[in-house]
Amino acid sequence: MNPSTSLSLETSRSLRCLLPRLEASLTAEIAADPAGWQAFTRRLNQHFPALFQLYFELYQTRYDFFFHLEDLLASLARAWFTRPADLRALDGAREHDPAWFQSNQMLGGVLYVDLFAGDLEGVRAKIPYFRELGLTYLHLMPFFKAPAGENDGGYAVSSYREVDARLGTLEQLASLARDLRDAGISLVVDLVFNHTSAEHLWAKNAQAGDDDAREMYYIYPNRIMPDAYERTLREIFPDEHSGSFSPLPAHKFAEWGAGPGMAAAGSGPPSTNINGT
Repeated sequence: MNPSTSLSLETSRSLRCLLPRLEASLTAEIAADPAGWQAFTRRLNQHFPALFQLYFELYQTRYDFFFHLEDLLASLARAWFTRPADLRALDGAREHDPAWFQSNQMLGGVLYVDLFAGDLEGVRAKIPYFRELGLTYLHLMPFFKAPAGENDGGYAVSSYREVDARLGTLEQLASLARDLRDAGISLVVDLVFNHTSAEHLWAKNAQAGDDDAREMYYIYPNRIMPDAYERTLREIFPDEHSGSFSPLPAHKFAEWGAGPGMAAAGSGPPSTNINGT
């Protein structure tokens, strides 16, 4: 059988099986917003083949493939039901103009919140300046909670549910996004889920011996596999951290459940394996 034909068939079959289960789990939400459910299912039917193909390429060997696929769809649906009306309208406009971000009218800016404006409220105060510059999107460099000191420039995140307290709160971030949007400026945020600090809940669970959490990290009892990887891996911070793996300190071996010589991925903070690569 042609593999592409087979995958297309399985995609349709999977959605037919999952959609009734999804609908049954969202009875209250659907009753409160039937038009929203209709819009969601229309978009789901349109984009599910692409989603399923990507998910299948990454996780087809996982025994819990469909459990996590169903959980993903439920998360998407719940997020849609709580999505503000103005963002739904923006979704619709962008859906009708899928190349909107490639327009020659797009002009972006990038900044570190603390260095440019002190905190999120300082960024908000700069919105008239951004409009004067003609910006249509603003990329804020990492501002989520991260360890003090060594944190890979803020990319070694401790929690994606918390803003660095020195910069503001999630509520202030949401408010800033709305004000930027009202000014015709889209907010761009880095969500680098395959890179965490050792303080992240996933890392803490891995250190405590949780098998599912340990699967998110590249952890080895010796240098054999790290050395094999590093023959072809590009160094991200060659001047600060040579290589792509770092040995865990001696007092950490017991926490990660292995003996001396273990290496964890990442130059400093651990890197997760949740993207399947």
